[in-house]
Amino acid sequence: MLPRTELHAAVRDALRRSRAVVLNGPRQSGKSTIAQGLLARDSPNYFDLENPLHEARLAQPVDTLSRLDGLVVIDEVQRRPNLFPLLRVLIDRSNAPGQYLLLGSASPALLRQAGESLLGRVETIEVAGFNLAEISETSSPDNAGALEQLWLRGGFPRSYLAASDDDSLAWRAGAIASHVEVDLPQFGVNIAAPAMLRFWRMLAHYHGQIWTAANPARSLGVSEPTVRRYLDTLTQTLMVRQLQPWHENLNKRQVKSPKIYFRDTGLLHALMGVATLPALLAHPHCGASWEGFALEQVLRLAKPDEAYFWATHQGAELDLLMLKGAQRVGVEFKRADVPKVTTSMRVARDDLKLDALYVVYPGEQRFTMGDGVEAVPLWALLPPHKKEPIQ
Repeated sequence: MLPRTELHAAVRDALRRSRAVVLNGPRQSGKSTIAQGLLARDSPNYFDLENPLHEARLAQPVDTLSRLDGLVVIDEVQRRPNLFPLLRVLIDRSNAPGQYLLLGSASPALLRQAGESLLGRVETIEVAGFNLAEISETSSPDNAGALEQLWLRGGFPRSYLAASDDDSLAWRAGAIASHVEVDLPQFGVNIAAPAMLRFWRMLAHYHGQIWTAANPARSLGVSEPTVRRYLDTLTQTLMVRQLQPWHENLNKRQVKSPKIYFRDTGLLHALMGVATLPALLAHPHCGASWEGFALEQVLRLAKPDEAYFWATHQGAELDLLMLKGAQRVGVEFKRADVPKVTTSMRVARDDLKLDALYVVYPGEQRFTMGDGVEAVPLWALLPPHKKEPIQ
């Protein structure tokens, strides 16, 4: 297992300043491992609600929880939404920070309950799979093999760390089936598993593209609102990212539909039937896959306040617009050995009044491309102790 030093530190810091912390993310993304680094699984203060013995201990939650001192961990807390009002009462009895660490598998119900019952009392941290900074903790900053493995297999720990590509693919296929057949029904999503799985495979072909509901609805034989509900479900469970369009007050017709990206390219490749790096490099959607992979790394490492894409019906486009304070930073993603400045980049830079425009590419050298545009290798996104980051 990789150390995930920064994430562990973020959780500890949150527990020092907040009375309760929610770790929210897909199943098998590493939440339980983080929690067990703070509290042993066999502790009387640790409750895994998927374990019948642990759930039985909470048959009388008021009596059980009110007697505990120190940190209390409740894993898969979305399975017992009735606990949130009780937790609010228990938290309010003391001003001591770090009382409760709540783990949930990206449930919309979890976020709703936490937001309503624990408003002002809870801090939420999203836990996704491994990112570029985390794999660099055990790899050389210019280790192309580690980077390509993260791109191919995705960041779920058991997928990335599998003994072989075949083992990794088998795990991801199982994870997809489990999410559709087990997780979604537990979250109250009443969509037939075959229909959702078919939609998910169809969605793989929209990765990196502007979303339209008409064609998927026609292919599935359902209404456009139904297809939008399918997409929102996968978005709420952190499987898919809908990158929203930015609208500027310009004399141009601008795109108003979101772009669709799989948040984990390993799951994308499993749905595409891509098992190895050579197969991925030869695949017609290789460029779109790499764009989504690089975009997710930029968002997780740069941590912008807001993120959008921008496009006009005249053909100008910007892959990513990040807002951080008063700054506007534009990012283009190019899977090319030597990227070049395009007319579209110049239009985006001028129309959006960008403070900086970067082209992220899979090369090794950082260099100025001219016209105020800079080419940045993907590894240069790392924190300062590894590489100079994008500012």
